[in-house]
Amino acid sequence: MEGFLAALVISFGVIFVAELGDKSQLMALTFATRFRTLPVLIGITGATALVHLVSVAIGVGLGAALPTGWIALVAGLAFFGFGIWTLRGDSLTEQEKTRAERSDRSAVVAVSVAFFLAELGDKTMLATITLATQYGWFGTWLGSTVGMVAADALAIVAGRMLGRRLPDRTIRYGAAALFGICGIWLTVDAVGQLT
Repeated sequence: MEGFLAALVISFGVIFVAELGDKSQLMALTFATRFRTLPVLIGITGATALVHLVSVAIGVGLGAALPTGWIALVAGLAFFGFGIWTLRGDSLTEQEKTRAERSDRSAVVAVSVAFFLAELGDKTMLATITLATQYGWFGTWLGSTVGMVAADALAIVAGRMLGRRLPDRTIRYGAAALFGICGIWLTVDAVGQLT
């Protein structure tokens, strides 16, 4: 039990601090301005739990890393596409708006896929792998997942507050800029890993 608690507390603390100011937090903020809080949080939690489960498996079992450079490059290019798409904007009919407000499945899927891609090869994934080599897998997985979700929840709260006070055009330009920043960040990181 002591090993589990140590893994839980240390993993929570390390990942919470590592996530502050990370691109994932910017993504959480961006998604929170467009979607309701619960679907965003569900998407983040699912993607984070899966990525960190892979991380502890690598750290405990394999001791090797995924080819993160190429994955980060593809994710970076995808974020440029997300930014352009967001900037272009979409218009919904009244029927589509009603359907979108009733069904949060698309928000959960969009957030989950974006977070999953962004977290592969990210510093929090690498930190989780490192922690898993030293501590038990379950405590490390649980602590790192909860730490990341807690840090991103801060961004969600900020995003919801901003979303109520800013006009749609400002949100759209801001979200496009944040996706662009994430794209640049991922691409630069990928090029660094590949060279």
